[in-house]
Amino acid sequence: MSEDLQETGAGDRPGPVTATATPTVTDTTAATGRAYGGADPVPAASTAHVAGAGRALRGAATGGGRARRAMGRGRGRHRRTGRVTATDDRPATFRDVFGVAEYRALFGAAVLSWVGDYFAKVAVAFLVFSNTGSVLLSAIGFAISYLPWVAGGPVLAALAERYPYRRVMIICDVARMVMVGLMALPATPLPVLLLLLLGASLLTPPFQAARSAMVAQLLTGDRYVVGLSFQNMAGQSAQVAGYALGGVVAAIDPHAALVINAATYAASTLLLWRGVRPRPLPVVHTERRSLLRETFDGLGFVFGHRVMRPTAMVVFSVVGIIIVPEGLAAAWAPSFGGGSQVTGLLMAAPPIGAVLGAVVTRMTGPERRLRLLRPLLLAAPLLLVPVLAAPPFAVAFALVLLAAAAVNTVLVPLNGLFVQMLPNAYRARAFGIMQGGIQLTHAVAVLVAGALAERLPVPLVIGAWAVCGLLLMAVSVTTWPSRQVIAEEVARAAELNRAPEPEAPAPMPARPPVPAQPAMPARQPVPAQQVLPVPAQHAASQPVTT
Repeated sequence: MSEDLQETGAGDRPGPVTATATPTVTDTTAATGRAYGGADPVPAASTAHVAGAGRALRGAATGGGRARRAMGRGRGRHRRTGRVTATDDRPATFRDVFGVAEYRALFGAAVLSWVGDYFAKVAVAFLVFSNTGSVLLSAIGFAISYLPWVAGGPVLAALAERYPYRRVMIICDVARMVMVGLMALPATPLPVLLLLLLGASLLTPPFQAARSAMVAQLLTGDRYVVGLSFQNMAGQSAQVAGYALGGVVAAIDPHAALVINAATYAASTLLLWRGVRPRPLPVVHTERRSLLRETFDGLGFVFGHRVMRPTAMVVFSVVGIIIVPEGLAAAWAPSFGGGSQVTGLLMAAPPIGAVLGAVVTRMTGPERRLRLLRPLLLAAPLLLVPVLAAPPFAVAFALVLLAAAAVNTVLVPLNGLFVQMLPNAYRARAFGIMQGGIQLTHAVAVLVAGALAERLPVPLVIGAWAVCGLLLMAVSVTTWPSRQVIAEEVARAAELNRAPEPEAPAPMPARPPVPAQPAMPARQPVPAQQVLPVPAQHAASQPVTT
């Protein structure tokens, strides 16, 4: 089974299902099916083949040679092996992604919210510390914004499936704008400020779940994978810029940083209102249950699914591996003879690696991206094992950066695989479950590693953690679902997500023409008081006179 994962992963969501054949999927979805060995269990038509056929038909009017060349370009699959050629493996471009106008608005709103959130985190930590002088209370103020994801993120994310995604995002942005605006008032007491921050943070899970579900609606095919990689890169850049600029503004006036955050929510609301068109819910639920029961239903669906369960476990595992060097950066820095500057560089290595991973994702085609999945899953923890030897700072920085790049390169196709399996009825809940699981994994991994670092050297903890992660990844890649199982689940999700087309009413039968009535003869005048002759059976009872 080890070679089954050599081309494992996902790039795309399933394409439209035809009315007369087995569900067809896009070129990368077909590659996902082929990635698990053997012949295609689900007949699939690549988009390149369809596009080539279209070019051939158009070229037939101007010359048969050009039509034949176009048809040849469109085939794109080797006749005997069934493998996709380089024509099918062309990655989507950023122009393809940002050519979707609604995605541009959604992306802009997300970036504004991210930058504003980091401004607020720095400002709140600064305000708490300046008013109390307590490092612990300042850290609590910083951590409050992450609490909803850990405490009840999946439950809150389930709200996004009760209402249209656009409406959920706009309401969340307006409410957060109001609460952060109240936080910016100089007269706001510190306890009230922290409560307002908690209230604003509670709206993050439904907003993020609705946004993630809508991105999967707007971007199809390889555009989803490339768009997600660029979004991750932008998120890391927004984190660096938000913390840097937010720190400068908060040092001058922390209330001004909160005003800027409220303004970003207002701008995000405007972008969503003007740039994203209203859509109904993908699935209308006739019967509603409590949020808690719906959340457990979503958990049961994700972790009871034969493909989504291993995908989720791999994602949680790799993020739990890479977070430890970042979480222990402050304790690791003294071993290099450095202080806050070395700590900052160690914490900056994962975001830089994430940007590098996004670039690699963009430059590799869907087929190669799938082939890299297995080795990169093993490379991520393997790159951190040499930390056991306590290398110099430059080597340690490079190892953390490369491990983060490997993790972020595999997260995008894993996300794409996850999206392919999702029925519309579980989309927002599943994204909330994954995001909440990632945040919980971060917290648990850092807490456990920090407890170990209290008694053991930090390089030993990081290196041993990486060895455990390597063993876990080795088990994961050898027990990965077969190619046939994944292809079956892709087809099943595509069938579930296909909107039933209303049947056209049966045509009414043509109404036969009414035959022309013969002209009635002119009525003869009747002399007065003359009794008309009547049939015998009516003569006694129905005398008719004029």
